[in-house]
Amino acid sequence: MRKLKLQVQISIDGFIAGPQGEMDWMTWNWDNELAQYVTDLTEPVDCILLGRVLAEGFIPVWESRLAEPEAPDAAFAGKMVHTPKVVFSKTLDRIEWNNTTLAKQDLATEIMALKQQPGQDIIAYGGATFVSNLIEQGLIDELHLFVNPAALGNGMRIFKDRTAFHLVQCKGFECGIVVLHYEPIR
Repeated sequence: MRKLKLQVQISIDGFIAGPQGEMDWMTWNWDNELAQYVTDLTEPVDCILLGRVLAEGFIPVWESRLAEPEAPDAAFAGKMVHTPKVVFSKTLDRIEWNNTTLAKQDLATEIMALKQQPGQDIIAYGGATFVSNLIEQGLIDELHLFVNPAALGNGMRIFKDRTAFHLVQCKGFECGIVVLHYEPIR
């Protein structure tokens, strides 16, 4: 069965966005070692899951970066654009993005069907509601928490209930981000 990985930026105090969805606290001056970590994480991925809210910014941004072949992240942009994507939404009836399908059914049913299809790993990116639902329903197989050197004091959380995890790896990077790689204890 395919693994579902989660990659998410998070503050030291456990928020993935400010109270109004602010993301201006995130560290983006990644060093080469952190960029390589992300490349290694996404290399075996052949399906990207997105919540609707994040998809509306994520897909156009990566498509625009792919149009700039000299950009330092152009190769990664190609991975993000060319990898098939599934957008989860209860409000959209159709989508216009290339290489993207719409999922409107029960989250667990849709994801379990994707996990049982032949293929490589699946990765999820999303906002607080989408990600917290994935965690709450036990659908994530690996969490890659990119802990930024910032405390927000208030904001949007992804952990609603007590959940136990096993630490697989902890790695700090020069830019100040610490990546915590966890697997849920089932």
